[in-house]
Amino acid sequence: MSQEKEKLPLSEFYRVIDYITISKSQKWWSAAVLTEAYGKRTVALYLWTNKNGKWTRKHKYVISSKNDWTTVKNAVEALLEKISQ
Repeated sequence: MSQEKEKLPLSEFYRVIDYITISKSQKWWSAAVLTEAYGKRTVALYLWTNKNGKWTRKHKYVISSKNDWTTVKNAVEALLEKISQ
């Protein structure tokens, strides 16, 4: 893929290593983003909203380790089992 990714609406404080857009419309944009700051890498889930042509952050959820992710993943999977009940 030689297509360049769109620049994320993040503070210059963070160095973006990589990201994956989860969904994007004219009003909402969500992505999983791998960033680095002060030599520490984290993954964050972002949700931005487009107001008057400018993307602003609505929510951010940081995952700092595989253990954190396992806890979140297990909780979500347990609730997903109950969706069809």
